[in-house]
Amino acid sequence: MNEAMLAFLAVPREGGSGSTIFLMQMVAIGVIFYFLLIRPQRKEQQRHRTMIEQLRQGDEVITAGGIIGKVVHTEDDRLTIKTAENTRLVIQRARIAQVLSDRRAE
Repeated sequence: MNEAMLAFLAVPREGGSGSTIFLMQMVAIGVIFYFLLIRPQRKEQQRHRTMIEQLRQGDEVITAGGIIGKVVHTEDDRLTIKTAENTRLVIQRARIAQVLSDRRAE
């Protein structure tokens, strides 16, 4: 069956089969793009969204700008973090790049 399919795709035929081969190639390229680019990106977005939703007071985080601090207050779309110099910053939840330590895991 595989050899027959390859033979069908390899040999151009008279009439409209050239457009059929082209269409099959475009579908194959679309499937490759989905599995190599789109699907992994969606998984990463879901992982980041879950991480942000689970942030709680006491978690140590790194912002997208590189600021390291501990979460001292949470709101719907904002977090207040305290840095090493006891400076408090209010940032958007979406700007959290990484959670360093999870207070609940202790």
